[in-house]
Amino acid sequence: MSKRATIQHSTRPSVSRVRGAVLAAGLGASMVLGAGAAFASGTTSAPGTATLAAGATADSVAQQAAAQSKAATTAKQAAAKKAADAKKTAEAKKAAAKKAAEAKKASAKKKAAAWKAPVDHYELSASYGTGGARWAAKHSGQDFAVPIGTKVNATHAGTVVKAGPNGGGDGPAYGNAVVIKHANGKYSQYAHLSKINVHIGQHVNTGQKIALSGNTGNSSGPHLHFEIRTTPNYGSALNPVSFLRSVHVSV
Repeated sequence: MSKRATIQHSTRPSVSRVRGAVLAAGLGASMVLGAGAAFASGTTSAPGTATLAAGATADSVAQQAAAQSKAATTAKQAAAKKAADAKKTAEAKKAAAKKAAEAKKASAKKKAAAWKAPVDHYELSASYGTGGARWAAKHSGQDFAVPIGTKVNATHAGTVVKAGPNGGGDGPAYGNAVVIKHANGKYSQYAHLSKINVHIGQHVNTGQKIALSGNTGNSSGPHLHFEIRTTPNYGSALNPVSFLRSVHVSV
């Protein structure tokens, strides 16, 4: 073989190399065409954009759910606080009502247990046990010098057992008189009255007006004759001043 023929043979591309180049060119063209088709179909998003959008939506939903949950929790706490406050207010009102009722009861009990003088403004005159021509025996009570028409008080709560002229049955020397029975077994008597404001069987309270003072019966001047007795009748009198002092009433 000549030298020229040898050179020509060595510079001619081999069939296999040519075929490889053609295949590579075709593959590149296909990739270009595919990219163009994708572009033409409107798929212009960069890789990962859809994933980012989905993540943002999920975050928004999560934030909204968290806000709703927080609002629900706040509302629940507010409702619970309101209920607790209402309960506390109701309990406070109940306690106040109970305290007021107890105070009222205690006041009524104290009032029922209290004693007081038969008249509010007075001067003491004839005393218990005094002797003299005015009485058949020693003086059976304490006299309170007051003008006619002075209000006479029940010295203690009780029930009227005598009321009327003739000493309410004890005799004309007492004039108009009232006798009250008390829970401790004692009786109080009020005599020489100008007017009687109660009747037999009536319940009276401490300090209640039962009559007006006067000058009826065996009396030397306007005054109230007051006795403390162990029975409703004449002859059972105790020293009224000493008794009043024993129940914390000074006269």
